[in-house]
Amino acid sequence: MMAYYVLYKNSVKNTVLYRIGVFYFLLIMDIIFLRNFRAKTRIGIYPWERKVAQTIQLDLEIALPNKRAAINDCIEDAMDYAQIAQSIHVILAEHNFSLLEALAEHIAQTIMLQYEAPWVKVSVAKLGIVRDVEKIGICIERGIREKIGCNGE
Repeated sequence: MMAYYVLYKNSVKNTVLYRIGVFYFLLIMDIIFLRNFRAKTRIGIYPWERKVAQTIQLDLEIALPNKRAAINDCIEDAMDYAQIAQSIHVILAEHNFSLLEALAEHIAQTIMLQYEAPWVKVSVAKLGIVRDVEKIGICIERGIREKIGCNGE
C-alpha cells in the first residue's frame, strides 16, 4: 500500500486532488461480505470425519480500498461475488484439511492474493458436530483494516 501512496504522491505533487486522494485512499474501505455460505467438504482429525463430506458454514468479510463501482455504477469496477464463491468451492474440492484453522487460513490467504484485499475476516464452522451445539468453529482476521466496517466493529 505504501508503494502506491508514494507513486500517487509523486504523480500529482501537492495539489488539492492529491490531498483529497490520499485521504480517500487511506480512509475509504468497502467491505464485501458473504454470509451463511454452506458447502460440503471432508475435514477433521478423526477417520470417521474424513469418510463422509460434512457441511460447513463460512462467513467472509473482504475489505477493498476502492469505491469505483459505487461511483461509476459499472460492473467492471465491482468484485464478482460469484467468483469469490467459486474460489472457495475450488479450495474445498482440491484440498483436504484436518483443522478448521488451516482451512480458514488457506481461504484468507487465497482471497488476499487473488483479489488484492488488504484485509479479510473468515469464519468457518462445522454444523451439528457436537451434541446440543448448533455449530462450532473459528474466526480469523488477516491483513490491515483501515476503516470501520458497516456493522460498526
